[in-house]
Amino acid sequence: MTLCAQNVRFEVRGRALLDDVSITLHPGEVLAVLGPNGAGKSTLLKVLAGELAPAGGRVTQNGVDIGHVPALVLAQNRAVMPQAAAMAFPFIVRDVVMLGRAPFRKISSRHIDRDLVEKAILLADIGHLADHAYPALSGGEKQRVHLARALVQLWGMPNNTTSQSARFLLLDEPTAGLDIGHQQGLLAIARREAEDHKTGVLMILHDFNQVSGYADRVVVLRQGKVVAQGPTDQVMRPDLLSDVFESPIRAIADPDGARDILVSSNAPVSR
Repeated sequence: MTLCAQNVRFEVRGRALLDDVSITLHPGEVLAVLGPNGAGKSTLLKVLAGELAPAGGRVTQNGVDIGHVPALVLAQNRAVMPQAAAMAFPFIVRDVVMLGRAPFRKISSRHIDRDLVEKAILLADIGHLADHAYPALSGGEKQRVHLARALVQLWGMPNNTTSQSARFLLLDEPTAGLDIGHQQGLLAIARREAEDHKTGVLMILHDFNQVSGYADRVVVLRQGKVVAQGPTDQVMRPDLLSDVFESPIRAIADPDGARDILVSSNAPVSR
């Protein structure tokens, strides 16, 4: 049971944004996607989510081409947190989170939905915002609301032992706009969903050290092509990252003895 892109190509007006891209997301792992601006990261996520149809190749979820899967079934087995989600109506935060339960409206109950929404609101640290109007929130607060919405969708039907399908969580730059504490909190939630619930988590990130700290595997894109993928410790190498991002990257030893810290060689050194 996996979410796979197989030789995927996606074009806009004859320009390839993705070119022969093949990746696999397994249940229970966190897969980070890295790459410079314009590398095709968000396009890849949208293709994996079924929002965009590839011009070549195919995407399969749990062994089935997603082009042949009803949208409702896809929504019951994967959740997406986009970079930004505009909402024209002044919903309160709790109602926005409840939107994540829409794929289960015919099989869930009001009691289950309410309990899951309150659990997600607590995890995302937005309890104090639950009755606030969504449009009045800051960008970082909106990010946390959409994390909660994605979680209640991801959780599906609790204690449902009949479903054999793996579930997937797709996060597009989820830490953008968040303070450092909420960044670490969000990444810890994603890590926990993978470990405790065998969810396949894909995250587009820009912070090298967040990738090193939370991802099991890494895919690196450049100009729509996969230039590296594999276990995190094999991919997050200064020489590779320096080449891809066209900026010198070096590793420095963590004084606490943990993994090396990746920094720009152009960064000023305090004295």
